[in-house]
Amino acid sequence: MVPAESEGPEGPLGQSDSSLLTIAEVAAAMRVSKMTVYRQVHAGELRAVRVGRSFRVSRSDLDDYLRQRFYDAG
Repeated sequence: MVPAESEGPEGPLGQSDSSLLTIAEVAAAMRVSKMTVYRQVHAGELRAVRVGRSFRVSRSDLDDYLRQRFYDAG
């Protein structure tokens, strides 16, 4: 186990608490329904961590997901 003082302000995974988004926040950012986000998580398309009974998505995973699916219509 890592001592608390060596974790730093970002926590043990190197991410601050604010970088973990709820499913509702991800849905709002993507302008889709929460069910769409849940389907993407369960299909393995969008990485998420389970916190109790809830899912959280890191901001970097959301950015990666959107970057991979970016389509230039021009």
